[in-house]
Amino acid sequence: MFGFLRRKKRQPDANEVRDESAHVEIAADRGETTQGDIDTPATAVSAPPSAEPSPAPDEPIRQESDTPPRAAGETPAAGQPERSGSLFSRLAKTRSGLTEGLGELFLGKKQIDDELLEELETRLIMADVGQATTAALIDELTDEVSRKHVDDPEHLFETLHRLMVERLEAVQPAEPPARRQPGRPHVMVVCGINGGGKTTSIGKLAHRFKAEGRDVTLAAADTFRAAAVEQLIRWGERNEVRVIGEPGRGDPASVAFDAVSSARARGSDILIVDTAGRLHTQSGLMDELGKLIRVIGKAEPEAPDEVLLVIDASIGQNALVQARQFNQAVKLTGLIVTKLDGTAKGGIVFAIADELGLPIHFIGVGEKPEDLRPFEPRAFVDALLDRRPD
Repeated sequence: MFGFLRRKKRQPDANEVRDESAHVEIAADRGETTQGDIDTPATAVSAPPSAEPSPAPDEPIRQESDTPPRAAGETPAAGQPERSGSLFSRLAKTRSGLTEGLGELFLGKKQIDDELLEELETRLIMADVGQATTAALIDELTDEVSRKHVDDPEHLFETLHRLMVERLEAVQPAEPPARRQPGRPHVMVVCGINGGGKTTSIGKLAHRFKAEGRDVTLAAADTFRAAAVEQLIRWGERNEVRVIGEPGRGDPASVAFDAVSSARARGSDILIVDTAGRLHTQSGLMDELGKLIRVIGKAEPEAPDEVLLVIDASIGQNALVQARQFNQAVKLTGLIVTKLDGTAKGGIVFAIADELGLPIHFIGVGEKPEDLRPFEPRAFVDALLDRRPD
């Protein structure tokens, strides 16, 4: 049942609903960096990690705490919840934009009317579901009401839940990508703008795959910023995985080529390639990304297997613009959506699914390594609409 129909909540003010405290500064040109991309300079260079990895440095906001991740295969003690908390708690801000305040409206409603539908439409738009997707959802709900398939407010939200799940499931693969390839590494290229959480997401992916028992190699192909290479090396040390690349190398395509050859020779299961942050409007840099992907294809004809775009949910409709432009420049296979825990704009995933048909592979809902989670449409919509089992 829907939690907001069971309990009365206060109406949030406009500032709470549109809280943009998680705003990300986007670099105006390639020479700028943002706080989320900068790390403490490292003395380590590319090499297999030692048995005793050095402790992680203090990191900027929106990155992981100094609490070390669990060892590969380690699970929480019996009865002990995951440190990262439930998806319900992590999506509280986005959920508040949709459901808080509606409780008061629906508790006084015994039938569906225009006022209720208009309020729902407003809530969807404020959560950055987008004008087109919101209009389509309201049209479908109105049609259900007119055909008397829906006859009360609670049934209306059950129908909304179903429609939202169907939209996300329609673009998700039936099975997650098979990240083991016979005789070669599974190659993932990760791209995005500065400050969106790209390198941090790669570190979290390495943590996840290593915990699954995979042999992981990272490629530091963001050669423009030495700090990015050093940050990835730190992640390699933390997760005890190899990093190919070192500060000072100038050609990202050559780093990627060498990383593919090295990962294949080593027998790695997965190679994750970090790339330089770039704005979607910088055509020269977008061409450079296309070149890197072509070079990977020369090193391994069937690679890359995945080209993932990391987008920051807190920037709302700008994330859709980024996804559109990156998808035009390089054929994306999916998305990683970060910072969903800190924004009321999580509805952007519906707009992206509707317009681009791109699956979401992972979502970031916190700062710890395990807070980068595989995306599950039904669980996401359940949390968004506060739909819990009785």
